[in-house]
Amino acid sequence: MGVTAVFILPLLLLGISGLLFIYQEVSRLWSKSAVQNKVVVLTDAISGLGKECARVFHAGGARLVLCGKNWERLETLYDALISVADPSKQTFTPKLVLLDLSDVSCVPDVAKEILDCYGCVDILINNASMKVKGPAHKISLELDKKIMDANYFGPITLTKALLPDMISRRTGQIVLVNNIQGKLGIPFRTAYAASKHAALGFFDCLRAEVEEYDIVVSTVSPTFVRSYHIDPGQGNWEASMWKFFFRKLTYGVHPVDVAEEVMRTVRRKKQEVFMANPIPKAAMYIRTFFPEFFFAVVACGVKEKLNVPEES
Repeated sequence: MGVTAVFILPLLLLGISGLLFIYQEVSRLWSKSAVQNKVVVLTDAISGLGKECARVFHAGGARLVLCGKNWERLETLYDALISVADPSKQTFTPKLVLLDLSDVSCVPDVAKEILDCYGCVDILINNASMKVKGPAHKISLELDKKIMDANYFGPITLTKALLPDMISRRTGQIVLVNNIQGKLGIPFRTAYAASKHAALGFFDCLRAEVEEYDIVVSTVSPTFVRSYHIDPGQGNWEASMWKFFFRKLTYGVHPVDVAEEVMRTVRRKKQEVFMANPIPKAAMYIRTFFPEFFFAVVACGVKEKLNVPEES
């Protein structure tokens, strides 16, 4: 019996691994077919996450509209996508659009340009985001307003400009790439957290409003989208439990993982996705069911941070 188990267990593990591989490959191919020939508008395409989303959707055969506020970086992304395109598969030349969402006044003209070019938009991915960190009393009101323009008013202005076309065709999908701070405020990020709460609230309400038109509204909320080459440093982060918590919260997920999740969200028409390791998820539950305890822990962390000199 023992000898049989020794032979069967490796074969069982090998079989399970093979099935998982086949499932992943089928899911990947299915994801790509879901966006074939679809007009996909991607904001802040020149960010780390934007580049990965552009790569995934371009490989899937989408008619990409890449938006960004730096033309040279848009052209660099364009060249990179064209250079890696598989000639055996149908891909489309991306359209580049100069767009700074913090300048809300230019958004309607950009939406009109996109609709004039393609006639419709099938999928809108609101990815643009602006971050700021610091004590609330040291952040100017002008900067607060700029954060709100980039993270809230800009995305909803673009959404409102493209929404009538989706409603008239009774089809479409709007994806908001948000952040955990749309649900959980973190000290020293007041303006950023406020803008993310506002954006999440808007799109949660919009989801119910447009359901009758068969329009899907999806939100993807990772912790933080970290850069390609930055990993958590040791430093003095291990000095206390709250620092351990915020280190786990801060270093988030890789842009590649988020981009793949955005593609899965589009394919499966998910309404809400929360990407985080167990610690931020636990924080969400503690914040909901034991708010006083959560606030006390966070407040202790802030006091400790103010008393410990930061490393240069």
